[in-house]
Amino acid sequence: MNTKQVVMITGASMGLGKAAAKAFARQGADLAICARGEVKLMETAKELEALGADVLAVTADASDPRDIERFVSLTESNFGRIDVLINNASFLGPSPIPFLADYPSEDFIEVLRVNAAGPFYVTKRVLPGMLQRGVGSIINVTSEAGNVGYAGWGAYGVSKFALEGQTEIWADELDGTGIRINMIDPGEMDTEMHDRAVPDCDYELADPEHLTDVFLYLASDEANNVNGKRLEAQNFTVESRD
Repeated sequence: MNTKQVVMITGASMGLGKAAAKAFARQGADLAICARGEVKLMETAKELEALGADVLAVTADASDPRDIERFVSLTESNFGRIDVLINNASFLGPSPIPFLADYPSEDFIEVLRVNAAGPFYVTKRVLPGMLQRGVGSIINVTSEAGNVGYAGWGAYGVSKFALEGQTEIWADELDGTGIRINMIDPGEMDTEMHDRAVPDCDYELADPEHLTDVFLYLASDEANNVNGKRLEAQNFTVESRD
């Protein structure tokens, strides 16, 4: 019987998702990861295996219900369960577009589909197994742009506001079930997405690999009573947990 923690991460081929996967691999977890780009995903899988992890890597779109069904089914078949779900996959959309009034309607819907509907689909599919066992941790990756409305962030900001509301609703509904759902705001990071969002950035950005402690905490037994919270990765310390 598999006694290791089984961690599922969407959008894990680069950036924060990859950094989190590596952190869990170092902790001895088994990992199920997905991304749309096969080459980078398989490169990440090899890095995780080199750290000693048992890895299931599935090329999949984490906003497509058919891909989600395949990914989750393969994970449950391979590892027997899912202990931790990290909804990390995200899509910036066209940027920069200064005003929402100028935002292309089709792109607006696509960003919301990936960033808000995607986590809903994945969570809905993973929850039955967690509820059956009466334990589980779900972590949604949000953004400062989903907590404060900033001009120019367009559909991405709207989608993250939706994700934060969704997280709070799930948390209230799951209260007392043994399942906890929280969100992490990583802040500005040195990633490809940030390069596209802020192309003229002239200040230092956080390394995603330095922002993983909060993920490990929310996935641990120490956070068993933490539900519906919004944690900022760049301000998280061991002392701040209390």
